[in-house]
Amino acid sequence: MKTLKTLILTSAAIAVAMMASAEPVQNVDRSRHGNLAAAQELIAQAFARISDAQAANDSRLGGHAAQAKQLLEQAATEVGLAAETADNRGGY
Repeated sequence: MKTLKTLILTSAAIAVAMMASAEPVQNVDRSRHGNLAAAQELIAQAFARISDAQAANDSRLGGHAAQAKQLLEQAATEVGLAAETADNRGGY
């Protein structure tokens, strides 16, 4: 009974973590920063593939996939900030 309860709680925690992850932002203007925009697109693709892996593995990835998705969200945000910084410094 204790094992079943642990399994249910673990599954619920993983489900919450999966739902908490938002799609990475894609806010870089391709006409101004083509490479950075492409990087954000690749980040979004990686995020989607990890989501597919989570679904295919019934979320039995030990929380590592969810952590990777959080890091990808952070990376996409940083790429956007890099473009914004370039804009503010007159770089195109």
